[in-house]
Amino acid sequence: MVVAAAEIRLVVRGSRSLKEKRSAIRSIKDRVGSAFNVAVAEVDDLDLHQSAVLGVAAVGNDSKYLTGLIQRVIDHIRSNPHAELVDSRFDVLHFD
Repeated sequence: MVVAAAEIRLVVRGSRSLKEKRSAIRSIKDRVGSAFNVAVAEVDDLDLHQSAVLGVAAVGNDSKYLTGLIQRVIDHIRSNPHAELVDSRFDVLHFD
């Protein structure tokens, strides 16, 4: 089993409240989750109205495929007009 996990840091510059930020982040999470069939959750900066950290995870049996999948997810989020991607990192773990 192979698990790919990413941490993606975003800035939601137009957000003036937690409600606006959560709306923008929910939209991103829903689109990414359905388009790429990955798990997405807001994992940090929950109480900051212009900052968000998303966790993305995928499970499979091919590390090359999962690496490409996570990179496509990061590229997709980078192109989102509602939030600016400021940092991302990911790792692929192998379980035997």
